[in-house]
Amino acid sequence: MAKLPDYVGPCALGIKMGVITPRCDLLGMICEAMQQCDKDNLLDDGDVICITESCVARAQDNFVSTDEIAAELKEKYNVKPDSRLGVLFPITSRNRFALILKGLAKAVPRGEIIVQFSFPSDEVGNMIVLPEFAEGCKGDESFFYEEIKDKCRHPITNIDYPGYYKKIIEAEGAGAKICFSNNPETILSFKPDCLVISSVHDRFKKQKMFEGTGFRIITLQDICSDPSKPAWSEWGLLGSNMSSDNLLNLAPRNGDEFALNVQKMIKGKFGKEVEVIIYGDGAYKDPVTGIYELADPQPSLGSTPAFKDGRMREGVKYKMLADTAFAEGKSPAEIEEMLAAVKKKRYGQDEIANEGTTPRKLEDIIASLADLISGSADAGTPLVLVKGLFNVR
Repeated sequence: MAKLPDYVGPCALGIKMGVITPRCDLLGMICEAMQQCDKDNLLDDGDVICITESCVARAQDNFVSTDEIAAELKEKYNVKPDSRLGVLFPITSRNRFALILKGLAKAVPRGEIIVQFSFPSDEVGNMIVLPEFAEGCKGDESFFYEEIKDKCRHPITNIDYPGYYKKIIEAEGAGAKICFSNNPETILSFKPDCLVISSVHDRFKKQKMFEGTGFRIITLQDICSDPSKPAWSEWGLLGSNMSSDNLLNLAPRNGDEFALNVQKMIKGKFGKEVEVIIYGDGAYKDPVTGIYELADPQPSLGSTPAFKDGRMREGVKYKMLADTAFAEGKSPAEIEEMLAAVKKKRYGQDEIANEGTTPRKLEDIIASLADLISGSADAGTPLVLVKGLFNVR
């Protein structure tokens, strides 16, 4: 694990870099940062280099305007200025969805947009209506915004997100109808000309649910995913972020390719065998707000091939084994020796030793760790060096 002392276990180091701008040499900037790490004996085989997705996308100049979103809906999906557009289960986020909605509304300036929210919260835990109101509702109930607008103010941000979305739509000239229902099929009663499934994680399940209905159904991933365009991503509008009043920064395109290029560069320049991840939102839930941070389609938006086998991080019940051995009269030295022997065994064979552990995808753990180190804190460290996790269970 590099040249850190033997008593240091797995760790993550935030690495400072300069400002990343469109069309900059990001690969060269990463090389320069890693050169300093190598000079200070902080870079070694088995390390994982993590770079935040927004920096990769920015260096790719991967931006789209709300006008371009509207134009694609018209050209690709035959949306007319007077069409009725359905928007199903969007997340409530100014950064993540407000400009997407603005682009959708620009496509139908003489039409109408129906937004259907789940309640009391969206799929990532953002509260939409007061929980105490939802607790008194039946499972199949539905409401219009005008009926419950006094129940829609967020307790932390103090923003009425359904009302805010309504204003975005109306500002583009379109009519806005806001409803609340946990039944996805409710929106079909409004007979939309095109339905945009706006949920992030269950989009394909929702899309399949509507097969055979005769409605035109698309997901956010279908918009801005055309490689023939100057700006695009295989994730479409998923994982995009607000850049300015009318500009969205898409998720990076060809993330795996960029990760592989970084890996090859590190091997060629420093002779080190490392893995690389392009990380987005970490997959964790805030215990105070109840918000599940993962607004990106997944924690990693690109990685080197070693992660593609779904490699899991598993472990043994360290505390249970140590307590059992101590009760049997073993000394601390004997316990350490026993634990080392157990770790050498093939994981999954000893049910008792593994009882209570939760195998997790190593890619998700490392990407979430990197996001906690830099992404969520805006620490000025878009590069994170993770040590002692990839080759250590």
